[in-house]
Amino acid sequence: MDEEHFAETQAVAVGKKTTFDASVTQPSRRSTINTTTNPITTVTSRSSQRSNPLILLRQLTIPEHKVGKPPSLMHGIKAIITGSWLNVLLVFIPVSWACRLALERTDKNDTLTFVFAFLAIIPLAKLLAFATDELSMRVGQTLAGLMNATLGNAVELIVAIIALVHCQITVVQSSLVGSILSNLLLVLGMCFFAGGTRFSEQGFGISVTQLNSSLLIMAVIAVLLPAAFHFAADTAIADPQESSDILALSHGAAIILLFIYGCFLVFQLFSHKDLYDDNHDRPSTINYKKKAKKAKKEKDSQGSSTAVANGEPATATTTTLSSDSTHTETALGEGDVEANAAVAHSDEEEEVEQPQMSVPLTIGLLVVVTVFVAVTAEFLVDSIDGLTDSGHISKEFVGLILLPIVGNAAEHVTAVTVSVKDKITLSLGVAVGSSIQIALFVIPFIVTLGWIIGKPMSLLFDPFESVVLFLSVIVVNYTVQDGKSNWLEGMVLMCLYVIIAVVFWYYPGVQELSTVLTC
Repeated sequence: MDEEHFAETQAVAVGKKTTFDASVTQPSRRSTINTTTNPITTVTSRSSQRSNPLILLRQLTIPEHKVGKPPSLMHGIKAIITGSWLNVLLVFIPVSWACRLALERTDKNDTLTFVFAFLAIIPLAKLLAFATDELSMRVGQTLAGLMNATLGNAVELIVAIIALVHCQITVVQSSLVGSILSNLLLVLGMCFFAGGTRFSEQGFGISVTQLNSSLLIMAVIAVLLPAAFHFAADTAIADPQESSDILALSHGAAIILLFIYGCFLVFQLFSHKDLYDDNHDRPSTINYKKKAKKAKKEKDSQGSSTAVANGEPATATTTTLSSDSTHTETALGEGDVEANAAVAHSDEEEEVEQPQMSVPLTIGLLVVVTVFVAVTAEFLVDSIDGLTDSGHISKEFVGLILLPIVGNAAEHVTAVTVSVKDKITLSLGVAVGSSIQIALFVIPFIVTLGWIIGKPMSLLFDPFESVVLFLSVIVVNYTVQDGKSNWLEGMVLMCLYVIIAVVFWYYPGVQELSTVLTC
């Protein structure tokens, strides 16, 4: 072997072609055969895994990072109490209950009950988000985003169900539209703005974002059509018959929307779950110039120090000897790259996320918080009439602006926090995913529930609210179509939400709709 190595060195020096012995080339051919057959085996195994739903479910529950050992019970209780300064507002839970149960039912007392219940639900929503994050830590990123969107909408769903039982149709419809507006404009705008203060541009998946925009536009059209039907056929159909027709078409559209949401879940979790990976079809994040230069300098210094420590040069030069030697050197180079990538991947896998609560304590917290939210929301909805009877504030403003702020408080914190960490895809999953869930699941579910319990809940929303919702979805669609975000786009979305809030402060609502569909 020393003689062969010497001969090869001499050949390189004089520029001659090197002829390898058959005993030398045979192992490389074996390796070539192996590398040719291994991908086939890999593709076969992957196809079998995709066809097995149990394996797919198992992959969804695999966390992105290793999860550390769960802490003790006392440590978990301490984390619950000291997790956020919003827990100070928990004192308003007994205060709101006492106002509702002890005080006489007057407009002034109902206003006090509403204010205290409003403040009490905010820390409950934060605790719900805290428990959701603890559960999301133990599953994959796609399932984590779905869990954040689902449990983040738990407050809105509970408030909507209670308001529907009390036959507050206007409050139910306004709160659902307001939740979508709050997520699309306020939450998403705050994410873009907070991320833009740290990064010049942040990239996210273009394909998924455009798909979500299409789903939102389709759901909004389903809300607009009953209003168009009402104004187009108002003179041709008598009011009793029109009410029956609107309820019938709303029930049919609700079932179709629920079917589409089920298809969307299959698409997101099974058939096309790779689209929802953090780095799929995502433009790279761009730092500000000073930060980019600093990061590049640190990277160069780390690379040079690593090369010196290993006793190897930072770059390697190769000489092409022949077609066989070129293939061999290229394979060796690719092997080095793959080895380095494997080492980097193993370093990432070594990152351990330490949970703050055990799984039983997390589930218990979810149950307890849900019960407190249900009771407090009952008193909140029951006091809306006393609040609005004074004439200073309308039910449309309460449902469209105030109630969504309470319900989306947890999503605000979660989405903004991860956007600063350059996880803008997860922020979109929380904000836009929550809007899709309200539009495709919560709204048709409430319509179907009203159908079951005999309440005239339909898709005939306030026309002005429906138009504002449609225009907001169009604006968000234009904002995210390039797959990049910056702080100015976030500021535009937040300012649009403020404009809508100011408009609905003066909007009196359409009284005609309440006469068409009444309890």
